Amino acid sequence: YIFNDRKEAGQLLAEKLVRYKDSDGIVLGIPAGGLPVAKEIAERLNLPMDLIIARKIQIPYNPETGFGAMDPDGEVILDERLLGQLGLTREEIEIQKKKTGNIIKRRNQIFRGDRPFPSLKDKIVIVVDDGLASGYTMLSSIRYIKKRNPLKVIVSVPTGSQRIVDFILPEGEELVCLNIRGGLSFAVADAYRKWYDLSDEEVISLLRNSRNFFKKKRS
Repeated sequence: YIFNDRKEAGQLLAEKLVRYKDSDGIVLGIPAGGLPVAKEIAERLNLPMDLIIARKIQIPYNPETGFGAMDPDGEVILDERLLGQLGLTREEIEIQKKKTGNIIKRRNQIFRGDRPFPSLKDKIVIVVDDGLASGYTMLSSIRYIKKRNPLKVIVSVPTGSQRIVDFILPEGEELVCLNIRGGLSFAVADAYRKWYDLSDEEVISLLRNSRNFFKKKRS
């Protein structure tokens, strides 16, 4: 492993992004795993933080792997090469897309409530996950962000495979990845000594305890 946990990974990433401290920027974490990383970056750079709730579309019999991703608006990007190998029916694909959309809606409600998505116009946007596996969740997130006219998009991840880093690199203005791995197989978890799937309750707790998260204004 390279990192003890996601918190340490976020602290190390913040050191590479220190030139953006106190800038007109915002950190967007992809839940769930990207949130602890994003929280450390936002706090150390003194930037506001929010969530971008994109999600992979899971393979029915292998939920750890996705054949594409969906953004917060329900827009879908599919990995056509992988789909050609999987042999899924149109009905199976639509079922998985619907499941993904329902998860995004539920997460948006419990994590963000009725808070509007922040304006990204002319801002430096640092989009964060805990690693790049297939890359499609990050790709979906970047394209969602770009529709909102940011000044600059910076992809920031602790670890990723060389192939997927090369795949994502042209999509943003900058990519920071501390641990790039080669080889035929890659798992985000391999870079961490302590890695597990965060529960919804842990995500909510992290948001409540973050001084940088855009809190809902009380009426």
